[in-house]
Amino acid sequence: SVLAVWLLPVVWLLTPSRNRPATRTVKPTVVLTTRLPGHAMAALDARFDLVQLGEPVSRALLLERAPGAQALIALLTDRVDADLLDAVPDLRIIANVAVGYNNIDLEAARARGLVVTNTPDVLTDATADFMWALTLALTRRISEGERLLRRGAWKGWAIDFLLGHDLRGRQLGIVGFGRIGRAVADRASGFGMKIAHVRRPSEPAGTNGAMTLDELLATSDVVSLHVPLTSETRHLIDQAALARMKRSAYLINTARGPVIDEAALAWALRNRMIAGAALDVYEREPEVHPELLELENVLLAPHLGSATVEARTAMADLAVRNVVAVLGGNPPLTAV
Repeated sequence: SVLAVWLLPVVWLLTPSRNRPATRTVKPTVVLTTRLPGHAMAALDARFDLVQLGEPVSRALLLERAPGAQALIALLTDRVDADLLDAVPDLRIIANVAVGYNNIDLEAARARGLVVTNTPDVLTDATADFMWALTLALTRRISEGERLLRRGAWKGWAIDFLLGHDLRGRQLGIVGFGRIGRAVADRASGFGMKIAHVRRPSEPAGTNGAMTLDELLATSDVVSLHVPLTSETRHLIDQAALARMKRSAYLINTARGPVIDEAALAWALRNRMIAGAALDVYEREPEVHPELLELENVLLAPHLGSATVEARTAMADLAVRNVVAVLGGNPPLTAV
């Protein structure tokens, strides 16, 4: 019997390959919380065993199906915390299909030696363009006019009907001067606007030409938010901040909802402390503060900042490329 055991490898090597029993290569498992565009799905399917969760993804379903995975491709709406990470001990990478990552407990991921990636750059132009779409629609009262027309209340052209404001010669205050903030600033010259910026809320005045946040709020005609959501920026725009703004000023938020205290914003809009606001993100998405829904001087969009075919496809492709790199033993492309 000892001789038989010793001869087994020799017999295997001498057996023609066509007659050998087939062996199955075990692929790494990747869990997706949404279906990605076709090209991205094909790239994953060729390399990995996929576990695609149905939408909407419940917390219970994620905890049930994620164990055993080496990679998780998540959306900004998926909470990835210590409890989830404990349930997936073989996890190596969390690839967020978003530029933000406030849905992920970074400390918990770091403590477990996990790679966390996001999708910067590929949505910069789409989001910057959308900021200007909101600004023009708000300052020229386009959404107000459309609602009025749809309810049959338009009585015809009048010289003082739904007057908005020009942007030329006004100051645009950009809070958060990263990729998207700079892209917004690059487009401002086309509208003849002056630029003021705050790179980070705590940054001293004069650093790289920046103002303090108080100075920017007090002097800007349009204030556009482009900061990530952190403990420092949560409710950065509160009642006190809104009270510092010009009564003729407009506030635009394409960053993260909790950067604005929505109750304070409703107060400011109702009391005409500022002229108007345009929001693409909210404190408790998909919920919107009920008072905001009743006000005419606020434009509300359902988180469309990166919603172009090109941007969303590029986001998915970048997330997949990060997974392929890390599970292939290579460095991630865009590590947080």
